[in-house]
Amino acid sequence: MIEHESYPYKKYGDTDRGSVNNMIDALFGSKTRVKLLHLFLNHPGQSFYVREITRIIDEQINSVRRELSNMLEVGVITSDSADNKLYYQVNQRYEFYTPLRAIFGNEPMDAAKPTLTDEVVSEQYLSAIAGISALRLAILSGVLVKGSTSSVDVLLVGTLPASKVKAAMGIIEKLEGREINYSVMSYEDFYYRLSVRDRFITEILNSKHTVAIDKDNTLSQN
Repeated sequence: MIEHESYPYKKYGDTDRGSVNNMIDALFGSKTRVKLLHLFLNHPGQSFYVREITRIIDEQINSVRRELSNMLEVGVITSDSADNKLYYQVNQRYEFYTPLRAIFGNEPMDAAKPTLTDEVVSEQYLSAIAGISALRLAILSGVLVKGSTSSVDVLLVGTLPASKVKAAMGIIEKLEGREINYSVMSYEDFYYRLSVRDRFITEILNSKHTVAIDKDNTLSQN
C-alpha cells in the first residue's frame, strides 16, 4: 500500500454547488458519510486508512469509524489489511456503484451511455472487443450485464495479443468508470473446459450473460 499524503477536498461552501451539497447532506443524513462517499467515489482503486481519512475529510475519528462500519455493512466499500493497518476503498462491483458515481463523482457521467442488456450489446463495447485480432469467442457478464452474478465481466477466447486485449479492456473500463474483471484463454482450453462442465465456465454461462462474438458457433452447439 502507498500512503497518500494528501488529496484536494473541497469543504462545503467552497463551491458554487453549495445548495446541491446541502440537499445531499439532508438526503443522506450525515456530512461525514457524504464526505466519505465523495472521497471514495472520486478515487476508485485507491485505498485509505482511518487516520488518513480523518485528515483528508477533516472529521472526528469516531464519526469516521462509525460511517465506515455502516458502509462496509451495506457493501459500498471493502476493507483489507496491510502493514498492520486496515485500508478501505470503494467497492466497484457494488450494485449501485454507477449511480453513486454520478452523484458524488467530480466528473459528470454520460447519462446517455447505453445500458447493456441480454438483448442489446452496446456498440461501443462490441467495437472495442471486435478489434482484437484472432478473437473467436467473447462473453460479457458480471457488471456489464444487468442481473448477472458472475465475478467475471469479460471472457475472451483465442490466441490473443496481450496489448490488444489490454487496450480493449481499457476502453470498456473508461466507458464503465470502474475496473473490469476479465479472463483470456485459448480456444482449446475453453472447449475442453466446456465439454467437462468446468466450474469456472459453468458459473459464467449459468449466470446472465451476453455472447458478443461466437465465430465458430461453439455455444450454439452445446
